[in-house]
Amino acid sequence: MCKRMSRRSNSILEQAKTLYALKDCNLAQIPGHEGGRNQIFVVRREGENIGVLRLSSLGDRTEEDYLAETEFVRYLAENGAPVADVIPSVRGKPVERAEADGRAAFISLFAYAKGMLLSDNGYRYRDGAPLDEYFYGIGKALGAIHRLSREFRPIHRRPDYFDKYNPAYFDRLIPEDCGELKKAVAKRLEAFRALPRDKNVYGLIHFDFSDGNYHIDMDTGAVTVFDFDNCMNGWYMFDLANLWLHNEGWTRGEPDPKRRFDRMQQCFGMILHGYETETDVPADLWEKLPLFIDMVLIENIADELERCAREKEEPDLEDFEDAAECLIKDIPYAGFREGL
Repeated sequence: MCKRMSRRSNSILEQAKTLYALKDCNLAQIPGHEGGRNQIFVVRREGENIGVLRLSSLGDRTEEDYLAETEFVRYLAENGAPVADVIPSVRGKPVERAEADGRAAFISLFAYAKGMLLSDNGYRYRDGAPLDEYFYGIGKALGAIHRLSREFRPIHRRPDYFDKYNPAYFDRLIPEDCGELKKAVAKRLEAFRALPRDKNVYGLIHFDFSDGNYHIDMDTGAVTVFDFDNCMNGWYMFDLANLWLHNEGWTRGEPDPKRRFDRMQQCFGMILHGYETETDVPADLWEKLPLFIDMVLIENIADELERCAREKEEPDLEDFEDAAECLIKDIPYAGFREGL
């Protein structure tokens, strides 16, 4: 089976090289991370990184999904947002369809984002620059994306939040012996449905905006965002809440819960400072930040359970025990205020 899959992957890759005129390039595959859905290759020509090739063959998304994603990325790039642009095929298409062993795969090529992942630099920011510059920069990048999303009128459609995250979906996904978690999620879904969904608060969002999905130019501090594979129509506050939660990585060394929480808020304050140079946060939603943090926790739990189902693994409930406890016991701010 492995050899057959390998032959199939090689066939698709060879088709991709032809479709995107990459025969003279070196393609280095990026090792897949846990839960990864695609095969990713860094494209090098004459010793320079020129692009990122993505092969998607799980069959869980349609060509329309990929066309909608690349349409959004193209729109953002054309209007000045700091994103890695789409590179069309030799036929001028943003998405190409290939087939091997009777199964389809979808191929896209993106410009290489200048810079590097923060993790590849040992989570050290650029020499001589304050860390506040980093938070300001990622907030500004996200703000530009959201500002442009408010005016975006797509031809192709990405899903809405409730197309996927609805009671029937969670009833199937969450194990039967997690009844309290099911009830806690159902309670949040009711609260989410009461939130406004006008264009000022709801639109196409990244839905995975974190330090694994942007590069930083360590000479200038410029941020370039990529991997819109999960983008969907949702609340702009979701992306901000996701950034709030990721600040835990900068504060986990602080043993005092209150100081840790205060530091997370300080980091987030600088993110907001950058964000608000591009667009605003409606006051009526800003006060609901804890609810949006719960929304991120629910998405994280769903992502882990989806991965287990996809890879035919039995879920390990310890992998999301803390998130589940916060939802079940109504502990706000993912528990960091209380020091969980």
